[in-house]
Amino acid sequence: MDRLDYQSAKTFTYSEKTLERAGRSLICSPFTVALFTAMRQQSIPLNAIAQPNGIKHGYTQRPLSELACYNALDWLIQVGVLRREVDGQGITDSFRLTPLGHQLIDHYQDKNWPTPSWRDYLYNASIRWLRLPFEN
Repeated sequence: MDRLDYQSAKTFTYSEKTLERAGRSLICSPFTVALFTAMRQQSIPLNAIAQPNGIKHGYTQRPLSELACYNALDWLIQVGVLRREVDGQGITDSFRLTPLGHQLIDHYQDKNWPTPSWRDYLYNASIRWLRLPFEN
């Protein structure tokens, strides 16, 4: 079976609203750019991100419970940045970047990770916690 080479894969086109929402969710998440950089190459299991392992690997700035970590990762799945890894027996506890996630991380690769404003946090939290439907 041939493997897909990400570098030569066709790039998807996303609307500006989709890119803004996903980018805002990414920078408002409790994770560091190191996690998403690692996800460019491989899937990362939940137990490597949660609790003190997240700090040890540089994936978080503070320890996150498994539930808090899972909820934050789940939100990034809902906005299209991440996906669950699947093996021959079904869904695993590992996560990977989607094509949208790859585009965002590529965009931020050589730049400083943007600091979200209070408005970014407020807007992201309101959509996330109220689970308002997305436009577009």
